[in-house]
Amino acid sequence: MNKLVIYIVLIGGLFIAAAPAQAVVNIFACEPEWGALATEIGGDAVSVYVASTGRQDPHQIQARPSLIARARNADLVFCNGAELEVGWMPVVLRQAANGKVQPGSPGYLEAASVVAMKDIPQLLDRAGGDVHASGNPHIQTDPRNFLPVADALASRLAEIDPVNGALYKTRHDAFVAEWRAAIQRWEAEAAPLKGMPIAVQHKSWIYLLDWLGLKDIVALEPKPGVPPSSGYLAEVLAKVKASPVKMTIRAAYEDGRPSQWLEQNAGVPAVELPFTVGGSDKAKDLFALFDDTVDRLVKGVRP
Repeated sequence: MNKLVIYIVLIGGLFIAAAPAQAVVNIFACEPEWGALATEIGGDAVSVYVASTGRQDPHQIQARPSLIARARNADLVFCNGAELEVGWMPVVLRQAANGKVQPGSPGYLEAASVVAMKDIPQLLDRAGGDVHASGNPHIQTDPRNFLPVADALASRLAEIDPVNGALYKTRHDAFVAEWRAAIQRWEAEAAPLKGMPIAVQHKSWIYLLDWLGLKDIVALEPKPGVPPSSGYLAEVLAKVKASPVKMTIRAAYEDGRPSQWLEQNAGVPAVELPFTVGGSDKAKDLFALFDDTVDRLVKGVRP
């Protein structure tokens, strides 16, 4: 009997040794792009939960009980920052009562904290529409911004989970090499767009425009986050007739009617961009996000 017990224990130990390692870091990512980056850097050593989808307005997420439960069990909260989640994330963190992931702790990381911010307002006034004190938060529209964020994420994961530190470094280095090569390819494909005048539906594309050298002539919102009236759209129409633009770009989650109205009345193509991972059927990961974005921009140009 003793030999049988020993045999069973040994066999059980072999099964345990052969079993796949469990994820050691639970990551709560606020937006799809940061969830995708966490997967790139963390691989099988992390379990990633994404609080929003590519078809949701990131300004309008609700602090649902399911999000609070996820944050309660998280080892790392990885958000955009720059006040993008100000309407819901503070509630989630407060209700979760998880000391590991509160702001200022190793388990809390904001992507915007390591990126050079653009469009920082000189005056904070709600009369100016949806403005952010730290600058325009939509840093994910420029792929170059993922490089410093990937650096910060790999370092933070190694701090939280030093056992897998070498893994995070290896995956980070591989991602950076592949990402830099992809940026060069995207820039070559998008080279004909440089200097091109366009309209934007919402002021969420400043990083993309800077990256590709596009010129923002007019916005279809009178103020950020304020829907256009018929009178304001008439002003936009007059402006694009005086200063023609090649296309209007909008995010997948935005109401398409203003840009479609301009297309019908001025012949300006309305181009929907995925904006983040999951914003289109093709944008299934970070690389596919920019593949699809550049492809849509190049194909959307008015002859």
